[in-house]
Amino acid sequence: MSVRAYQARSRPRKSERTRAQITTVVLQMLADGRFHESTMEEIAAEARISRATLYQHFRSRVDLVDTICDTFEVNPALIDVKASVDLPDPLEALPRTIARVVEFWASEDGVLRELYGVVALDPAAAELVRRQREDRRSVLRRLAHRLHVSRATRTGVSEARVLDRLMVITSYETYSELRLAGRSAAQTAHELQQIARELLLR
Repeated sequence: MSVRAYQARSRPRKSERTRAQITTVVLQMLADGRFHESTMEEIAAEARISRATLYQHFRSRVDLVDTICDTFEVNPALIDVKASVDLPDPLEALPRTIARVVEFWASEDGVLRELYGVVALDPAAAELVRRQREDRRSVLRRLAHRLHVSRATRTGVSEARVLDRLMVITSYETYSELRLAGRSAAQTAHELQQIARELLLR
């Protein structure tokens, strides 16, 4: 195969470039706090494409937010959250998982603050938050099970309650409250790790 042919094949297709361009615009609008008030027409105009082109890639604002979930999936902190819950020692996995969750929230805070803030008003935001919670519960269920079967948890605290408490401790809402109270991301992680020890462990 010639170098020329390889380079041509390696270039992103126009449709991929257009999709990436749209995603960049949506992320910027979220960071600026403008997305929940925007129409598909306004998004197309900001991306400098026609409305028809936008609809070729995304049928609705829900689809636009759905693609933001895809950008989260490659965030190193979120990838490490999923690895942390499976560390050999569950007592090591617990603080490590909490630290990585806080790192993820902090790295995406500009976008998430907008989405979580308009959940009651914007079906697209509500769908993303719902999916995030389901994904987080699925991951934390493994950690809750490992902590429970290792008998590391407090007497009388069921596996289901371990999971419920982990969900509260690692929620964006809890993270946001601590940040609004003036904690840094590192202080927030430390405080949540301490809360987890007090609520969950013997």
